Amino acid sequence: MKKIITIIRKNKKYVLLHALLLIYSFCGVFSKLAASEEFLSIKFIIFYGISIAILGIYALCWQQILKRMSLTGAFFNKAIVIIWGMLWGSLFFNETISINMVIGAIIVLIGVGVVVKNYE
Repeated sequence: MKKIITIIRKNKKYVLLHALLLIYSFCGVFSKLAASEEFLSIKFIIFYGISIAILGIYALCWQQILKRMSLTGAFFNKAIVIIWGMLWGSLFFNETISINMVIGAIIVLIGVGVVVKNYE
């Protein structure tokens, strides 16, 4: 257990970044929930409001992350939101994760990695 705590402390900025990206990934969930409701109904406003609140929190925290690490490093890690989006779609909306989606996600992750590597 002490090893895990030590690893987390050493990589605190990455743990915080991924916690932020996890929260950010829920923006898509609430946007999709809002889209399934009647326009300007109470549920639509609540879901859309939560989505906007998540984006606001994300914007403020993202700036704090960028104070502590490079943009290229943070941007590369942001690609994990694709994986979270597929997972949330499967869990909350019963969407199937196809092999094409997995291949597409891998291609995007590799592409982001190549672009980030060229700018380091």
